[in-house]
Amino acid sequence: MEFVNPGFLYGLFGVAIPVIIHLFNFRRFKKIYFTNVKILSQLKQQTQKQSKLRHLLVLLMRMLAIAALVIAFAQPYIPVSKSLINKSARNIVSVYLDNSFSMQAESTKGTLLDKAKARALEIVDVYKNSDRFQLLTNGFEGRHQRFVSKDEFGKLVEDVTISPSTHNLFEVLARQTDMLGSESSGVKSIYLISDFQKNMMSDKLPETDSSVNVFFIPIESINKNNLYIDSCWFEAPVYQVNQQVNIHVKICNSSDVDYEKIPVKLKIGGVQKALASFDVKAGQEAEIELVYTNQKTGIQFGELEINDYPISFDDKFYFSYYVSPVTNVLSINGDGENVYLNSLFGHDSTFIFRNVDQGNLDYSSLPTYQLIILNEADRISTGLGQELKRFANNGGSLVIFPSVSIDIDNYREFITGLGAEYYSGLDTARTKVSFIAIENPLYSDVFDELPKNIDLPVVFKSYVVAGKSRIIKETLMEMQNGHHFLNSYPVGSGRVYLFAVPLKSEFSNFPKHAIFVPTLYKMAISGYKEDRIFYMIGEDNAIIINNVKSTGDNILKINLINADFELIPDQRIIGSQLEIYPHDRIKMAGNYILTDNDLPVKGLSFNYNRTESEMVFYSTDEMSEMVADAGITNFYIVKPGVVPFEQTVAEMSRGIRLWMWFIILALIFLGVEVLLLRLWK
Repeated sequence: MEFVNPGFLYGLFGVAIPVIIHLFNFRRFKKIYFTNVKILSQLKQQTQKQSKLRHLLVLLMRMLAIAALVIAFAQPYIPVSKSLINKSARNIVSVYLDNSFSMQAESTKGTLLDKAKARALEIVDVYKNSDRFQLLTNGFEGRHQRFVSKDEFGKLVEDVTISPSTHNLFEVLARQTDMLGSESSGVKSIYLISDFQKNMMSDKLPETDSSVNVFFIPIESINKNNLYIDSCWFEAPVYQVNQQVNIHVKICNSSDVDYEKIPVKLKIGGVQKALASFDVKAGQEAEIELVYTNQKTGIQFGELEINDYPISFDDKFYFSYYVSPVTNVLSINGDGENVYLNSLFGHDSTFIFRNVDQGNLDYSSLPTYQLIILNEADRISTGLGQELKRFANNGGSLVIFPSVSIDIDNYREFITGLGAEYYSGLDTARTKVSFIAIENPLYSDVFDELPKNIDLPVVFKSYVVAGKSRIIKETLMEMQNGHHFLNSYPVGSGRVYLFAVPLKSEFSNFPKHAIFVPTLYKMAISGYKEDRIFYMIGEDNAIIINNVKSTGDNILKINLINADFELIPDQRIIGSQLEIYPHDRIKMAGNYILTDNDLPVKGLSFNYNRTESEMVFYSTDEMSEMVADAGITNFYIVKPGVVPFEQTVAEMSRGIRLWMWFIILALIFLGVEVLLLRLWK
């Protein structure tokens, strides 16, 4: 046993005070008259023995009480085998305080973050004022990248709030180890205060410097239930005014209870458009479909919302998209304009249709179109082929109608360069279209059900479409002889549609057939670039902007809708695309707008990462088992229990403190003294 303040042990000389009082105590005697001297002699002998024993016991209790009090003030303790605090040198302490979204959960004393902040302050109270401390949170803020005094550390802890940033255990320990490596003196210690979600840790603990003591301090919540919106998507990536829209919402239940009749709201432009309710079982997910109508053109900002307490950061989900007032369609003609295409697109106000001869084409204008029709060109020049491939890769739709007399080899080189099948020859046998892929999005809302004996296009002669079997494709129409009439191929972020016939009556009656109009119409309106409707905060992905011409004077800004936030992002021009990099400077979920010289360019929606939404944690037993399996001797798990936390930390740091037990002994001794004086007459 050792003492924190051994100087107080000189007070043990005070034990002599009750001895002196007892030795020099002059007792007053009371006269008692007896008729028999023999009885007086017996009474005197008996009273002297009892009085002597009583006084000795009272003296002993007083001496023990004084000794216990003196020892208590000397603060005795049983030292640990390896001291974690150096009394003669400056100690270096790094404390990680988890302030991620999961720390919004309830504990026995407020939120988990409130409890964690209290734990951090209790840790530094164990150390000396001369020791140095570092606070680390998920934000990895610059002001936390230095060591401070005990008082300044307390102020930094008080300022900690919930942060959308998250880091795994490897990143946190690496940052703390680097900071401790800059110091040379004292015993180095790392404390990690967290709920230790499983997404934060892997099954294997990282190794650290064996000279650094690492303490895991779990903070447990009393309510681990969480309901959250995981994602949303549109049934079809086509947005038109006055069009019915179906949006799907995925909601997850990370809890052990079932939820019933929970409402979910949908707002577009701040106006509620739809309301639905859902049921979801414990640990399961639900998919809800909401239906509304696009009533405006331009950038549309959406918001989905549920109510779930206390973890609410994932109760809202933001998205945005663009409804174009018109669709731009270009026909590149090899043998003049086509009357059927002119009739379909030329008289519809929702389309801007342009015909151009192959030799008079302005390549720089191609990115402004949603659909390009390569109409009966005999051969494709190398320059045009490269531009059309770039157009498809950037998200455009390309439709190919062969000519009557195509250059087979030239077309093969062009089409295989797109990653599609090619024309291998001409088949002059009469046949008929026998199959339509009605489940494909191109025809999904054209037919409710394909009637029996339906009148499908008749084919008089056609080009045979062939190629490698590994090519990814979708057969949209097939003929009775097994040859393909219309195939679809993904190219980059766009699509190529390859027809087996030109728009000539001697090849087929397709241009005059009823299926011609919905086929070309859906190809045109499906030609929009499928932009992402939301992004996750923390993912450093590039935001692709098409058709923005940089002049060097562009001032691109990202502004939060209805809030005072503005960001000038990094930008990079790659071909005809502009890449925007906000990096980690967007911290708040919401709908944003990208402007170019104050003109709106694109809607951007950012949501908090859902990794913190899964309420699955490591237990102290699991963590202890991981430490034991790893064979790491400098890792300690502070298990929550009946012993006060500050006492646990002190025992790990200085040993088992015994002063309270001596205070209790002193009180017991004084109590026994009182009983002896009052009850022993």
